[in-house]
Amino acid sequence: MIVQSLLPHNLKRFEKNMKRFLFILLFTIISTCVSAADLKPFESDGCSAFPDGTLAQKNLWLKCCTEHDKAYWAGGTDIERKKADYALMDCVTVEGEPEIARLMLAGVRVGGAPYLPTAFRWGYGWAYPRGYKILTEDEKAEIDETVQKSR
Repeated sequence: MIVQSLLPHNLKRFEKNMKRFLFILLFTIISTCVSAADLKPFESDGCSAFPDGTLAQKNLWLKCCTEHDKAYWAGGTDIERKKADYALMDCVTVEGEPEIARLMLAGVRVGGAPYLPTAFRWGYGWAYPRGYKILTEDEKAEIDETVQKSR
């Protein structure tokens, strides 16, 4: 008797919770479907939380960080991220700062993961969360067009 009297109430609660769950699931799926139209304009904060250069040359490796930011903004696969990170290290090394370059490499490898909700994560030009994802031809065209506009 007691179980039967509770069943309709619990069933209504279950249905209400199930509707909420399905709504949240659907919203999540829709919000993570990213297309080329979702690309934000390119922005760079230089070397993020790291100095842009030395005390004597304040912008010594800033161009290295800006190029690195372009790659992070566009995103792509995990292999492309690794290439971008090592290109940053190589660029800063060419500027005469190999120790700083290795330190920066360690920082971007740890702090630039696409799953962190930061403004400097891998693929930050796209809606969060994008993760590692192969860029489509349409997305590549949108990236090229946006970079041309930012020059």
